[in-house]
Amino acid sequence: MRITVKVGSNVLTRNDGTLDVTRMSALVDQIVTLRRQGVEVVLVSSGAVASGRSELRMSDKLDDVSQRQLFSAVGQAKLINKYYELFRDQGFLCGQVLTTKESLSTEQQYKTQQNCMEVMLQEGVIPIVNENDTISVTELMFTDNDELSGLVTTMMKADLLILLSNIDGIYTGNPSDPDSKLIRVIGQNTDVSHYIKSSKSSAGRGGMVSKHQTARNIAAQGIEVIIANGKRDDILLNLIQVTPDGEMVVSPLVPCTRFV
Repeated sequence: MRITVKVGSNVLTRNDGTLDVTRMSALVDQIVTLRRQGVEVVLVSSGAVASGRSELRMSDKLDDVSQRQLFSAVGQAKLINKYYELFRDQGFLCGQVLTTKESLSTEQQYKTQQNCMEVMLQEGVIPIVNENDTISVTELMFTDNDELSGLVTTMMKADLLILLSNIDGIYTGNPSDPDSKLIRVIGQNTDVSHYIKSSKSSAGRGGMVSKHQTARNIAAQGIEVIIANGKRDDILLNLIQVTPDGEMVVSPLVPCTRFV
């Protein structure tokens, strides 16, 4: 059993842009529990740019690209160090996998990265994947880590992709509107595009549009995708149940949007 979990900046950071270490720790606890139950987890984690931004006072002389490179360089080190400490405290190792869209453009490069993560999983190491924002500053960037997580899911032949956001999934209107209803299941022939707004969080590049597109693309390949609220306590453990005979079952009780 293998899953990809993508966690967005809006889940990992507080309102002031600093890393939410309590949330990170809870996420690590859940991944470790799943790993001990026999579920291999590849984590695609945003948060580097937001993490770096909270550490630096910027000069007005730097343009947007230079700022993003600097934030990422500082923030990625901070982010992976915290993950390393949290996993180590639980008796597990994690490893950093930084990539770019261009670096996966050839079959050889694709297979090299695939093999790297296969070896990590084989040896019990948790891969933590992120786009290398220090050099991904052109039109060759991934749209966001939602797109990257979809690529990783197919590359690693995962059985499930979970996209963690700060809301439960796709609604029939504004999630804050009490009249809006959560759309629980979306099939290949279900059109919900008119419900999705193009707005995105201040912490990340993505939004529900990119999550919807990624989920559509991956579900079309026969892999189930779930959009769920990463700020809910024990969201992964409540979503995924491992049966006594070792099968992975998605609970129908947790509020989320499933693409099937």
